[in-house]
Amino acid sequence: MLETSQPSLRQEQHPLIHRLAERIINYWHKYLELSPYSLPEGLGYVEGKLEGEKLRIENRCYQAPQFRKMHLELAKVGKNLDILHCVMFPRPEYALPMFGCDIVAGRGGISAAIADLSPTSPEKTLSAGYLQRLSALTKTNFTEIRELPPWADIFSEYCLFVRPNNIEEEQDFLDVAANYLRIHCQQAVQSTPISDREQKLYLAGQQYYCNKQQQNDKTRRVLEKAFGEEWAENYMTTVLFDVPESLDEEHIPVAGD
Repeated sequence: MLETSQPSLRQEQHPLIHRLAERIINYWHKYLELSPYSLPEGLGYVEGKLEGEKLRIENRCYQAPQFRKMHLELAKVGKNLDILHCVMFPRPEYALPMFGCDIVAGRGGISAAIADLSPTSPEKTLSAGYLQRLSALTKTNFTEIRELPPWADIFSEYCLFVRPNNIEEEQDFLDVAANYLRIHCQQAVQSTPISDREQKLYLAGQQYYCNKQQQNDKTRRVLEKAFGEEWAENYMTTVLFDVPESLDEEHIPVAGD
């Protein structure tokens, strides 16, 4: 049994981030067969300075038979900014999309909240099983829909990108993100391995997703300010959005290897 009760940065963060982080960890343990994932040395917990404020980053990672890496990042800048970032990277043997969600919270509340199941198929579409489950979810209306950045062709038609304006909308976002995660875990455990040819196609889809995400200038600028360009590049490509270059590199070491 993996430890779930150890102290976490989420206990100091915005209530929505705290609650969603708890839900993510709980669902991973409930639905998936987890084992540890070894991050690069020194990157499990990091401290730096950003514009005179202490920046703290906590990374928690697991793997599962269907997922080579499941990453939850929590970050806090002084008392002014809280961040949640989560991505689940499928193993190429399984035809699965990328679950991702992010929340940015400042003194004025939640400025951005996004959740999606991003396709990795050559057609950039979700499978019939996902579409059936997602279309059955209760539709939720938000006051303020955010515009996706120009590089964001990786997201699905079900991508939710909003600025929640009150506690009710924060709860609605939490419900949507949790439903996406639940559906994803349930679909994953029911999935079966695909052929070598298909694996290469889905790995290419995952590489495309990661390459696009690495173009997020906002994330890169924050990391560069706090830790320098070289550190930021390494963190972006080995922690946030790493992906094997080929099927031969897909083995992921676990703690104790």
